[in-house]
Amino acid sequence: MNAIKSVSEFHRLLSLPAPLHPLVSVINLAESVFIEDEIWKGFVNQFYCVALKRDATGKIKYGQQHYDYDKGVLSFTAPNQVQSLDLHNMECGAGSLLIFHPDFLLLHPLASTISSYGYFSYAVNEALHLSAEEEDDLITILNKIDKECAHIDKHTQDIVITQIELLLNYSNRFYERQFLTRKNNNHELLAKFEQIVQEYFENDSVQEGLLTVQYVAGLMNLSPNYLSDLLRVHTGQNTQQHIHEKVIQQAKLKLSTTRLSVSEIAYALGFEHAQSFSTLFKKKTAMSPLEFRQSFN
Repeated sequence: MNAIKSVSEFHRLLSLPAPLHPLVSVINLAESVFIEDEIWKGFVNQFYCVALKRDATGKIKYGQQHYDYDKGVLSFTAPNQVQSLDLHNMECGAGSLLIFHPDFLLLHPLASTISSYGYFSYAVNEALHLSAEEEDDLITILNKIDKECAHIDKHTQDIVITQIELLLNYSNRFYERQFLTRKNNNHELLAKFEQIVQEYFENDSVQEGLLTVQYVAGLMNLSPNYLSDLLRVHTGQNTQQHIHEKVIQQAKLKLSTTRLSVSEIAYALGFEHAQSFSTLFKKKTAMSPLEFRQSFN
């Protein structure tokens, strides 16, 4: 699966100049032109996207079904969600696209709470509908983020994250209004999987050991193979890969927000041996846990 790893790479693929900030950007959709590239036939972004759009056309394949990009105004995608689009039937229209990398949120509470915003999940397959007044509220927030990225200093991250959180909280209101009662069997399973994994770390279940495929599948009343096949079809990753990503996410939070030793963090995440944790962390991030921690000092 092709991966768009950085904000800069995404700018290039939309024929845009380099971003003002390496981890966050507000893109003018009217100025965006897709570069003809095979990547669009199947890709994952490694950052969050929030699109506020008008006059868009086309459909994005999102997991195993099509996302109605041309319906509604406000749409969302989270990192590592499989997408594909047909450039010959796709027009960005007008509006703004906010993109931000998960690493931009580190050291802030939003890094651990963003997973609670349900509109980023596969359970949503249609953009949200807004009133003109609601659109104006979000446009004001996006303009503030864009302006802040133009003059980066030590306050930029705090100010931008405050604005992102405000935008997400507004969106929560719109989401709950529009999608609260909509259900889909497979999407419910995906949502349940995400909930089980999240609760495992939040409820100190790690005392039972490292989270396993068998444990999650058992709680979902599915065979491990079936669960992995379901996840692979909808997300491009199997169960073990998803578990590893969650472990790394939790590890980054602990390394950046606590003074726990690497061994203590390893045991807190369910590892029996600290070396196994360090090996996995370096494999996934290209840095040792200590190198990652030192990058924040």
